[in-house]
Amino acid sequence: MMGWCCSGICRALALLALLLPLQKRGCWGLNPSSGDMEKSPHSDPGPWEVLHRHRRSWVWNQFFVLEEFTGNEPLYVGKLHSDVDKGDGKVKYVLSGEGATSIFTIDENTGDIHATKRLDREAQAYYTLQAQAVDRLTNLPVEPRSEFVVKVQDINDNEPKFLDGPYLAGVPEMSPLGTMVVQVAATDADDPTYGNSARVVYSIIHGQPYFSVEPKTGVIRTALPNMDRETRDQYVLVIQAKDMVGQMGGLSGTTSVTVTLTDVNDNPPRFTHKNYQYTVLESLPVQSVVARIKAADADIGSNAEMDYRIMDGDGSGIFNITTDEDTQDGIISLLKPLDFETKSSFSLRIEATNRNIDSNFLSLGPFSDTTSVKVTVEDVNEPPVFSTPLSKMVVSEDAKVGTSIGRVSAHDPDNSNSGIRYSIDRNTDLERFFNVDALSGVISTAKPLDREANSVHNLTIFGIESQDPTQIGKGITLITVLDINDNAPVFAIDYETLLCENAMPGQHLINYGTEDYDNTETKSFAYNQTNPQDIATAIAHDSIISRKSHRSEQLVGGYSLHPLAGSVFPVIQTISAVDKDEPVSGHRFYFALAAPVAGNLNFTLRDNKDNTASILTKRGGFRRREQPVYRLPVLIVDSGSPALSSTNTLSVRVCDCDSDGVALSCGAVAYTATGLSTGALLAILGCIITLLVMVLLIVTMRRRKKEPLILEEERDIRENIVRYDDEGGGEEDTEAFDMVTLRNLNVIRDPSVRRDVTPDTPTFFHYPSATRPSYKSLPDNVVFREFIWERLKDADVDPSAPPYDSLQTYAFEGSGSVAESLSSLESLSTDSDQNYDYLSNWGPRFKKLADLYGNSDGTSVFS
Repeated sequence: MMGWCCSGICRALALLALLLPLQKRGCWGLNPSSGDMEKSPHSDPGPWEVLHRHRRSWVWNQFFVLEEFTGNEPLYVGKLHSDVDKGDGKVKYVLSGEGATSIFTIDENTGDIHATKRLDREAQAYYTLQAQAVDRLTNLPVEPRSEFVVKVQDINDNEPKFLDGPYLAGVPEMSPLGTMVVQVAATDADDPTYGNSARVVYSIIHGQPYFSVEPKTGVIRTALPNMDRETRDQYVLVIQAKDMVGQMGGLSGTTSVTVTLTDVNDNPPRFTHKNYQYTVLESLPVQSVVARIKAADADIGSNAEMDYRIMDGDGSGIFNITTDEDTQDGIISLLKPLDFETKSSFSLRIEATNRNIDSNFLSLGPFSDTTSVKVTVEDVNEPPVFSTPLSKMVVSEDAKVGTSIGRVSAHDPDNSNSGIRYSIDRNTDLERFFNVDALSGVISTAKPLDREANSVHNLTIFGIESQDPTQIGKGITLITVLDINDNAPVFAIDYETLLCENAMPGQHLINYGTEDYDNTETKSFAYNQTNPQDIATAIAHDSIISRKSHRSEQLVGGYSLHPLAGSVFPVIQTISAVDKDEPVSGHRFYFALAAPVAGNLNFTLRDNKDNTASILTKRGGFRRREQPVYRLPVLIVDSGSPALSSTNTLSVRVCDCDSDGVALSCGAVAYTATGLSTGALLAILGCIITLLVMVLLIVTMRRRKKEPLILEEERDIRENIVRYDDEGGGEEDTEAFDMVTLRNLNVIRDPSVRRDVTPDTPTFFHYPSATRPSYKSLPDNVVFREFIWERLKDADVDPSAPPYDSLQTYAFEGSGSVAESLSSLESLSTDSDQNYDYLSNWGPRFKKLADLYGNSDGTSVFS
């Protein structure tokens, strides 16, 4: 058997008495220091042993090891021993499980178990290990594996800790004694089931006498009643938690608790002054701020919100007071304009009241306060004021220039009572129809008026102080122009009247139309009184169908028709008139044919007595060939006083109509010779076309005729450019130009040859050399004329060849100077000290210049 022993405390005698009967049966014996019972498996095959072999089971054994052992030697835990071990070294003890070899070790010969490290119960409270005895040579187990637990015994090595600290809490001010503030809790990591190491009590170290804490629960309560936030609004408490039930030697931990007194409405508003005085200008605009006052309230937030009102005083209708929600100021604003001359001061009584009153503190009230405010008005120089801001006047349309219409009046509201001068804002009277007298304010006409052009004039009148022209008042004057009868009536629209020439007896021409509020479209068609369906056919042909009209309608053949004539008489046109005038009683027009045509045999006019008239035909059988258009002068007279009239011409065109009465063509008929067949007409037309083709061919050929190559002498060639594609010889070509001529124009030239070309044929023109004078001996005007004519003759007469790479130049420097010519072109040598020898080093392109200017001996460059 294998037994367990703890260091020095094994109960050897008791165990020995139990183990002796089983010693020779080869059993494990367990002797825990705690006195646990042991159970040994039988190894001998006796009869008793057979009864218990299959019921063997291991017994769990606990060993206690004190945590935080600080000795220098390994801590002895216990001893493992087997009955098989005879002390001859054949049995070896093996330890496995949690912490084996790292924390716990076993002596394989003796079975002693030791702890080699300091143990911490808070890190691990127990360890589970397995022990076994094996044969040293074969490593085969001689006893089954046994499992046991090593439990770490707690000591008080952890102080209480406030895991949620530090704490923030609040409690309303003025709270009664014992009001709960907050509960704190501390945690101790020691074993709560063993001793008092984890039993904690609470105490307050800092924060008395204002607050207290319950020792067992950690609840913090107020220790004083009616603490005032306005006196002190925050407290910092220090709370201690101590284990070992607070006894001597216990460990402790602390935390802080910040307690804030929250506000309640326990302070009424109070004005700092009982009287306030403010001064404002009388020109202060309406809705402007006059003053700001504030009642002090020691509370904060919603408890300090207040409302202001004007209780009484003589300015309740002039001023108003509101609350600024951000600052809780009382804002006094102006409701009506101030007038120093009317009232120079106002007195107000203002009350401030808390908006949110707590009923628990009504005994501290009243929660309102009043004060007096005096507002003094200062005088300012105000602009003139018109007695009537809006003046209305009327004037007749035929008023003569200078007619007085009315008078405006303004005054200075200040005590100075300055004089007023009047003027018209010309931006409101751009055409200057009116004038105003600067002193009296009388408005008169300055131009003839026309009601039809502008019936109402809106004028702005300025009133300017004489003493201070910067003070300007404004007044509005509306002038209505009254109408007179100065416009004659005229046709409402330009009428187009059509008349069918093939109208049958009983068939008439009527004007129909579609009409809206904006315009009227008039059509004409013929209809037969005995067949109303003709009307519908004609309407459908022109696609004019009226669904519904605001005028009276006539239903014909399922269509809605509104004849302009309003009837089905032989009326070819219904006319109306308009008049720009607007009489009070309305328009009344009278229609009649003008006297020259009043008795004509073709048409007549009927006045319908409703400001319209109808044109009727007196006969039928109108023919376009006889007269395509009839012009009827219509006289229209209005009912004005005096009455005005006008004569308007109505044109009636005779048209060719189809069987339905729809006009096909109107106007004059072309004359056709009698007896001329269609073939003859085609022949004539063919001849005309042939002649036109021939004329076009001749014109085309003439346009394509070439122009003569040689220009006529009288043609002006100054602006003609002749281009040749011949390229000159460049800088090396010395044959094309005679530079001497350019340098000395007074040298007598041989007119027989061109100077700018090399001629192939002799010239046909020769000057008599004896008669040619020197240029210097001629007057200036003659010199220029002769020079130019000479060049012109050379160019015109010499036909040898066109110029090669040259221009005809007519520039002439002139002569006649006393000092003679200063041009270097006449000099055959140079007197300049400039050295041009470096041109020879510039290459072949500058060889010509080097030859001209690089000679230092002064020899002629043309020699």
